[in-house]
Amino acid sequence: MSGKGQGPLAGVRILDLTSVLMGPYATQIFADLGADVIKVESPQGDTTRFIPPGPDAARGAMFLNVNRGKRSIVMDLKQPSARSALLRLAESADVFIHSMRASAIGRLGLDYAALSAVNDQIIYANLYGFARNGPYRDYPAYDDIVQAASGIVDLQARLSGGQPTYAATVIADKVAGLTGAYSVIAALYAREKSGTGQEIEVPMFETLVSFTMVEHLCGSLFVPPQGPPEYPRATSEARRPYRTADGHIGVMIYNDKHWRAFFEELGHPEWSRDPIFGSMRSRTENIGTVLARVADVMATRTTEEWMTLFRRAQIPATPIATLTDLLTDPHLAETGFWNEQQTELGTMRFPGIPTRFSATPGAIGDPGPVLGGDSEQIMREAGFSDAEIMALQATGALGAAA
Repeated sequence: MSGKGQGPLAGVRILDLTSVLMGPYATQIFADLGADVIKVESPQGDTTRFIPPGPDAARGAMFLNVNRGKRSIVMDLKQPSARSALLRLAESADVFIHSMRASAIGRLGLDYAALSAVNDQIIYANLYGFARNGPYRDYPAYDDIVQAASGIVDLQARLSGGQPTYAATVIADKVAGLTGAYSVIAALYAREKSGTGQEIEVPMFETLVSFTMVEHLCGSLFVPPQGPPEYPRATSEARRPYRTADGHIGVMIYNDKHWRAFFEELGHPEWSRDPIFGSMRSRTENIGTVLARVADVMATRTTEEWMTLFRRAQIPATPIATLTDLLTDPHLAETGFWNEQQTELGTMRFPGIPTRFSATPGAIGDPGPVLGGDSEQIMREAGFSDAEIMALQATGALGAAA
């Protein structure tokens, strides 16, 4: 296989019918942790293959990163013979995961009933936009759409003068992908105890609403409400990196201990007795005033002077890093986060696996595969004869390497 095949999921085989980012991010995690991820693609290939830059027209940087360690097989699942072949592959799979709408996967005849009929131990994961028992079930969904629907865009507007904006990262796709990953792993654990598989549903919309409302449900947790669904500290216009005398700095003066240490370092311990600063409740209720006062003080010293003070006082703070800064960050260098490796496409730098396992560490696999590059090998592993493979290729049901 193209992955390293080591880690806590070594020996787990996954049929991956996902595309774009949400599902591939989930299955990238599986591959990093040792699973054999078989990426089943249409003859056209995953859309992200064609997002530049990249070494060729069908392997862009995003695709190469989020599909690392996987193998690619091309199947035209609209053909009955391809569907039959996929069901045969599913007989030896542990997980089947897709990112199509429920109606689309149903039309292909690849719903949970069909997969569990050939393998009652399979974990079947649906990753799509909206839960299938609600009125939005057939709406198409991408990251921007779910950000807008889940309240994220409205929250961003609170910090940008009322102008609706998207978060500058595909947060909906990645949060849903992470949720899909832990859900599948939980189901695999349950199967170890029960011996049976099950179906999982991970809708992006519900996942992002749950994610957003962790802190923002706030007073509306109670019935009747004790306040609006909004966490004031997070939405205050004053909550932003502070301007210093020569730049900006991120600071989180949060608990009572932090505030006392801050005032001591400023030489004004008596400020702790100001009712506005005296408790978490009073600071939260007056958050705009609190942050505005801190902003005035922060402008009086340089970033380096403030960093010295905050390190001494054990107050969380950091200079503002750019994405380029992260490529040479000393902490990431010391921990070996960036994974550079020689590949057929030259030297590549991958983000490392953020979690560490003392006994079963994972490993970064090869860059995202050539479209259909592993089709014949995967079919032979499943017991297909050369004659059967050639027959499928002749009809276009099975693709060869592009």
